[in-house]
Amino acid sequence: MRKDDLLRMIDAIHRERGVELDILFEALEEALSMAARKRVGVEEGYDVKINRRNGEISLKGPDGSVTLPSAEELGRIAAQNTKQAFMQKIREAERDKVYEQFEDQIGTVVSAIVHKLEGPNILVALSGSKTEALLPRSERVLSERLHAGDRIRVLIKEVRKEGSRVVIIVSRRDEEYVRKLFEVEIPEIRDGLIRVMKVARDAGYRSKVAVYSMDPRVDCIGACLGVRGTRIRNINDELGQEKIDIIEWSDSLEELVQNALKPAKDILLEHIFADEENMSVFVLVSEDQKPLAIGMGGRNVRLASQICGWDIDIKTPEEYEAELLASEKGVAPPEPAADETPEATAEEKAPTEEEAPAEETPKAPVEEEAPVEETPEAPAEEETPAEEEAPAEEKEAPVEEEAPAAEEEEEQPVAEGQENKG
Repeated sequence: MRKDDLLRMIDAIHRERGVELDILFEALEEALSMAARKRVGVEEGYDVKINRRNGEISLKGPDGSVTLPSAEELGRIAAQNTKQAFMQKIREAERDKVYEQFEDQIGTVVSAIVHKLEGPNILVALSGSKTEALLPRSERVLSERLHAGDRIRVLIKEVRKEGSRVVIIVSRRDEEYVRKLFEVEIPEIRDGLIRVMKVARDAGYRSKVAVYSMDPRVDCIGACLGVRGTRIRNINDELGQEKIDIIEWSDSLEELVQNALKPAKDILLEHIFADEENMSVFVLVSEDQKPLAIGMGGRNVRLASQICGWDIDIKTPEEYEAELLASEKGVAPPEPAADETPEATAEEKAPTEEEAPAEETPKAPVEEEAPVEETPEAPAEEETPAEEEAPAEEKEAPVEEEAPAAEEEEEQPVAEGQENKG
């Protein structure tokens, strides 16, 4: 290869793949050095150097400079191995470049175009580069439908090396995705005047974002909403019409719980009771506000619990009073034993009544129960006189049958006597 052709080839690869010139020259030098060592039959001691300006190639051996063998002298197999080694070095350089580029962007939101759908996973092309990223099923919002060519925003969640390529995992489901969208769309958050304290999300349905104003003159909720809701509408469109509740953060647990349970209204601070030992909060709400406080499938109270970091239990005053009455009735006095007190509960009495006959039944003889069966016959005979006559006739019948039998017995000895006389 001529010197000019070599320099043009290196420059074309540099422009096409974006790999630095020094890396390309070093890769080619190493590939040619490996081929020369195999040709000579040594493992080290022969290094190829390429002049960056004129493209001159020189081979330095242990005793000084030697002539580099030509392609014909190296052979077809050696030339093919040199090409493969050179391309491998280029791919590794590309991998390292992509890794360094996107490693610093982990946790940021970038624009992308849906490139290809592969079953439950989606390949997206990151804008500004030819790099593809993977949007797996676990990081997708299952309720949204994406098609090839759609422009979306994604959160770069993970970047890792796998062999000769870089795998970039992006997400549209992570809670950090909502936080970064607020930073992009709301200048006050980006400038630090408003802080996003916590985000709780049920992807595709509802998100709760707790914000806090560092400047008392700035309305944190109004700044997030924007004029006529323009700012929050842009975020809502990106999330696929997902409902977003913006609540004000408070250091007071009662106030934070009150704000987090919105859209439920009319929750008094006096009706919020915290149990620090169990990290739980008990809240009394009116009957009409209870469905709003709990939400569909318990979604609202679950997200509010994530915002506060405490378990939240919601009841109406009627339910709370009913539980109190039930607990008062079910508790026995502490001094006397539960079996001796006349105020024992029905649950405690029931097993004692069942156990008593179970112990007495084997002791009671079967013959003593027989008279019990004769008791219903007395009223039956008094009520139905016709039935009394029937057994009377039946009793007479055997008497008539037995009479001739007795006469026959009397006649037989008489006959026998007469025979003896004769």
